[in-house]
Amino acid sequence: MRSIAFNYRLGDTTVREIIHETSDVIWRRLSPQVLPVPTTEMWKSIENMFFTRWNFPNCIGALDGKHVTIEAPSNTGSLYFNYKKTFSVVLMALVDANYRFIAVDIGAYGKNSDGRIFGKSAFGEALENGTLCLPPDKPLPGNDVPLPHVIVGDEAFPLKRNIMRPYPSSQLANDESKKIFNYRLSRARRISENVFGILTQKFRIYQRRIKLSPEHVDSVILATCCLHNFLMNDDPPIRQSVHDSGAYTLNPMGNIGGNATAEAIAVRDKFKDYFNSAAGSVDWQIEMVRRGIRNV
Repeated sequence: MRSIAFNYRLGDTTVREIIHETSDVIWRRLSPQVLPVPTTEMWKSIENMFFTRWNFPNCIGALDGKHVTIEAPSNTGSLYFNYKKTFSVVLMALVDANYRFIAVDIGAYGKNSDGRIFGKSAFGEALENGTLCLPPDKPLPGNDVPLPHVIVGDEAFPLKRNIMRPYPSSQLANDESKKIFNYRLSRARRISENVFGILTQKFRIYQRRIKLSPEHVDSVILATCCLHNFLMNDDPPIRQSVHDSGAYTLNPMGNIGGNATAEAIAVRDKFKDYFNSAAGSVDWQIEMVRRGIRNV
């Protein structure tokens, strides 16, 4: 901000007020257009995109959290101190198959885990309470047993009826079908990581430590999320081969995320069976899983 003030011959306080006011206005005026509250029809459209582009039916979003590094706030102790040994606030985001934000939660303490942050967020509570206007359960293509619509996440999130996470490493040793499920889930889930990469490249403020108070950091992040969606609406879709680059590896996964219900375990097993069936398999999945095994 001091560099901007010097370049434009403005006072530091003036520059700060301009940035804070502009960020707030972008969020208030732009968010209803580019981050609307999802409707049932919107969820159906998102599900269709995930199936068409990433071969994961009944998927309504990829979930992940990003630690945004900030200057250590005064008098906050270790609240913002994270496992990366930096101070941060967390951007929790649900994204669609076209690299756009569906919902965001910003401002959680850096010390908290992704699963805990999501569970305490308004979106997580709405998912738990069944107030998200999700479409009714429907069968996977080629099957007749209805399954719920799900969000895909990594091992930091709990396994629930509407949240799918990978099988833990302790269950993978002699079961290639579970490895195939993890691979197929990884293809859909990594969209959230790609979105964070795009956001960081477009808004270079994420590549340095942000020297603002937490409440002002939140408004800046909200503004960049709105602008990201606004720009993605004008940009052509990011093209990627249906085959993967080979980046997938079977890394050990911690057995975390809380105790899953029998229903959630059954839903994951049904997705696993579908991905290993003639109706749900893709030609390259066995090759990619075995290549991942060789790369470990």
